[in-house]
Amino acid sequence: MDARLPAHLEVAGLIRAIESQGGFASVIAKGEKDAGTILILTIYRGGQAVLFERLPQLDGSRPYIAARRQNPENLQEIFEYLEKRKRQDPDTWILEADIADGERFVASLPR
Repeated sequence: MDARLPAHLEVAGLIRAIESQGGFASVIAKGEKDAGTILILTIYRGGQAVLFERLPQLDGSRPYIAARRQNPENLQEIFEYLEKRKRQDPDTWILEADIADGERFVASLPR
């Protein structure tokens, strides 16, 4: 039996946590309700976007890891990557978070 939260509940909790820290979050792609992969795209006031993905580790933990950073030379690259991910895995959730110090916020999330 898997003890993980269903994806839709985890996303709802992430949105509340972001809002509680003065940020704003919205779901830009809705995946499988119970077991979809969750990606968090952080951006603050039009700054550089960073994409985080929860990846399983050898020790059994599942931290969010910075999977992509927006390329200042090609601003669309990160969004093209998101489209590619959605085609590869239609169960993927993408949450866009406009929050100050997104990396610190993501690092504070449970593993």
